Amino acid sequence: MTHPFIDIHPHIISDDEGRYPPAPLFGKRSDWSHERPSTVESLIAAMDAAGVAKAAVVHSSTTYGFDNAYVVDGCNKYSDRLVAVGSVDMLDDNVCAVIRGWADRRLSGLRIFTGGSTKDFDPSELNDPRSFKAWDLLGELGLPMCIQTGPVGLPQVAVLAKKFSNVNIILDHLGRPDVLDGAPYAKAASLFELADVPNIYLKLTPRIFDDVKKEKASAETFFSRVAAAFGAGRMAWGSNFPTSPGALSEILATAQAGLASLGEEDRSWIFGKTAQHLYPALA
Repeated sequence: MTHPFIDIHPHIISDDEGRYPPAPLFGKRSDWSHERPSTVESLIAAMDAAGVAKAAVVHSSTTYGFDNAYVVDGCNKYSDRLVAVGSVDMLDDNVCAVIRGWADRRLSGLRIFTGGSTKDFDPSELNDPRSFKAWDLLGELGLPMCIQTGPVGLPQVAVLAKKFSNVNIILDHLGRPDVLDGAPYAKAASLFELADVPNIYLKLTPRIFDDVKKEKASAETFFSRVAAAFGAGRMAWGSNFPTSPGALSEILATAQAGLASLGEEDRSWIFGKTAQHLYPALA
């Protein structure tokens, strides 16, 4: 593949807690941020070792809550290679002013964390009308939104995507589909039902590359099904480094092996071109 590799889901953690104090969302800090912290300098070194050209770095909500200072500062330090994806309280009365403030500091996208490593999923905030003014602003500013949820939240994602059709929505970890039944993946029906909503994109991370090795699933049958339904132009690779264990080079190699059955053009979209479409500053 000749297109440069671009990662749309690494994280960074500062080693200066005085300047960037932890204040985790939901009050519980994630284990990985203690055990495998990676500064922006460490990320750049890992990218160099892995041959990853650029990245959209995702703010760690389970470390810093809604304070995007480190992801913004870190990415601005390496603005030729990194863009920042932050998080705000979408239900805050002043959310639009907050988004504009971060955008002025070169924030390139946002993420809603409805649950995960430290809390069960609660998608109720996704279609709360108090957030709609923020969604309108995202469309105005051209900022994409990542959503971390499970299958329970996919109906709300579909409603949002249709209501705000000028906002690109990226599903973290593909919305965590159940693929263990194998082809044709009937248990993942709620994921495939989103294929007709053109502004929904899929983020392929280590979680799905692990799941397709289990039970009746296989990388060949699952990823070909996803590519046929959504198109590779709506699929993008994200490492989840260092949340997912292992060197970035190992995480990339696993993804390459998992997608080896797809054609070169599809893989060039998943490993780079889709990222550049979603985050034009990476082009």
